[in-house]
Amino acid sequence: MADKRIRVLLVDDAPELLELLRGPLRGEGFDVSTAGDGESALELARSFDPHVVVLDLVLPGIDGLEVCRRLRQASDAYVLMLTSKSEEIDKLVGLTAGADDYMTKPFSAKELVARLRAMLRRPRELSGGTAGPRVFGELAIDAESREVSVSGNLVELTRIEFDLLASLASRPKVVFTRQQLLEKVWGPDWYGDEHLVDVHIAELRRKLGDDPKNPRYVRTVRGVGYRMVELGGG
Repeated sequence: MADKRIRVLLVDDAPELLELLRGPLRGEGFDVSTAGDGESALELARSFDPHVVVLDLVLPGIDGLEVCRRLRQASDAYVLMLTSKSEEIDKLVGLTAGADDYMTKPFSAKELVARLRAMLRRPRELSGGTAGPRVFGELAIDAESREVSVSGNLVELTRIEFDLLASLASRPKVVFTRQQLLEKVWGPDWYGDEHLVDVHIAELRRKLGDDPKNPRYVRTVRGVGYRMVELGGG
């Protein structure tokens, strides 16, 4: 994907921040549009069709979390959540709403450009590897259609949640470290806290109805990472 055609939607209620970021991003070849509130952001997302949305958590009217949830219903854009708060819970809530990553204010335009480039190098989807869906008890994973069902009922997952599950299911007897999952799902150029994997696994389990203390699908291997639960209790 050539940077000169990459469309970035910046959403923040601080005009000075939008102005600070707009120039450098355009200077790097990005096509940039801006919005100062959630309603405008959603309208622009429909017409501008961004590849990436840089989205502030706190916005007037519709907040960043709700904007992210609505974007996820109609857009496959990467979402980078911004927060000026230091509390970890704000970042985690943003990620479970469907954001791909987060940055904490203050940050420089140079840092944002580096993060965007790393994000855009991530694979958008994983190849199927095998024909037909993979089945783990009541869980079925269809890599070709990117659909997941439990007991025949479709489960709506974010792109990252699906790719994490598909990665684990591709080699069900293998224990994947957090770093390996970061490289497979977020890409080899991603940098940040490995805890990001745990956040998305926790939300994935919640959607699958999988109890981490008595897992049916995704097992935690202490001190290492995660793997699928083998049929028969493995």
